[in-house]
Amino acid sequence: MQLTYKPGGPLLARAAAAALAMLLASAPALAGHGSPETMDTVATVLAWVVIVIAPVIGIAVFLMVHVLPEKIAHKRHHPQKDAIQTLCLLSLVFGGMLWPLAWLWAYSKPVMHKLAYGTDKHDDYYAERAEQEQGLRQDVARLRADLDRLVGQGVGSDELKAVRDQLAALEPRLMARASTEEAR
Repeated sequence: MQLTYKPGGPLLARAAAAALAMLLASAPALAGHGSPETMDTVATVLAWVVIVIAPVIGIAVFLMVHVLPEKIAHKRHHPQKDAIQTLCLLSLVFGGMLWPLAWLWAYSKPVMHKLAYGTDKHDDYYAERAEQEQGLRQDVARLRADLDRLVGQGVGSDELKAVRDQLAALEPRLMARASTEEAR
């Protein structure tokens, strides 16, 4: 049997009757599953979230992303980290257009800086290393004083003397390491 469309045919009459039956049998559509007051409250809360909270979160994420090159340069002890920080701030003013340059600069190896200044680390790196060296020297001196005190009290003197000798052997290494760091 072939179905063809004929104006006013039985197929059209059945389709019209089915559409009319569906319209008559359908229930009124509701926007939600709660009372209108509840739906109004939900809509108000959602509007406040969209108007106030979403932009604040968006701005915070934008700022956090824009300081990433600065944090990377600081972590890698980049010698030009102050300039990278300035470029990040300028990128905020120019709508993020300079941010990719700051990102690339933070990850670049400062070859020309090393040729010009003899170092590829920021001065803060060497200051931190000097503080660590000083702390290590103070710890070694404190341990030596504690060992001498314990040996003087006669507490396991043979074992303590062995530890003191090992500590004495480590001190020249500490001095040699400090001199090689200064030479760099």
